[in-house]
Amino acid sequence: MSNIFVISRKQLWLFFLVVMVMITAAFGLRWNQSRATLADQQGTRVIQLVTGEFKTKTDDGKELEVYRFDPGTIVVNKGEHVELRITGVNGKSHPFVIHELGVKGEINKGQTTTVHFTAEQKGTYPILCLTHTSLANGGPMIGYIVVQ
Repeated sequence: MSNIFVISRKQLWLFFLVVMVMITAAFGLRWNQSRATLADQQGTRVIQLVTGEFKTKTDDGKELEVYRFDPGTIVVNKGEHVELRITGVNGKSHPFVIHELGVKGEINKGQTTTVHFTAEQKGTYPILCLTHTSLANGGPMIGYIVVQ
């Protein structure tokens, strides 16, 4: 026995109306989400970094130790206001400077240091640890801020 479905014009219009309402609702939700994202971009962007350490021994028993910022590179947009929160995980103290952005501070083990800047010019700006400047003293400890 075969079943035959008959769809009336009224049912077809109702189906079309339901689909249009669903599309409109989805579009409206997405539009509201993009407005919220835009508002966040116009505010302060918070970026978390940590200090890290790598240790190893060479075949002759010499110990090597280097420090780093993690993540090593962060990317921000030109004109964006940024809050860096850098937490000291390894190493007692890491005084640092970002010359081009007018930022300086000190990161201590177990504490979070917060600094602010507005990325006014495109470019790549190093975050330089002033303690670990060469391989002889556990460096160079450098991170990078890329302003697009």
